[in-house]
Amino acid sequence: MKNRLRELRKAQGWTQSELGDRLGISRQSVHSIEIGKYDPSLPLAFTISEVFGMAIEQIFEKTK
Repeated sequence: MKNRLRELRKAQGWTQSELGDRLGISRQSVHSIEIGKYDPSLPLAFTISEVFGMAIEQIFEKTK
C-alpha cells in the first residue's frame, strides 16, 4: 500500500517522534509505515486520518 504519510508529516513540520506521540505509536512504527514496510491496522489508519483531518483514501492508496 502506498501512502502520503511522510509528505503530510513534513508539511506539518513534525518529526517522526512527534507524529508517533500524536498517534500513540513509536517513531520506528511511523518510519515503517512511511517506507511501506508496515501497513497500519484499520483503527490506526482512522487515527492517522483524524490527525491530518483527511479521509483515509486521501492518505493511503491500494497498490496492485
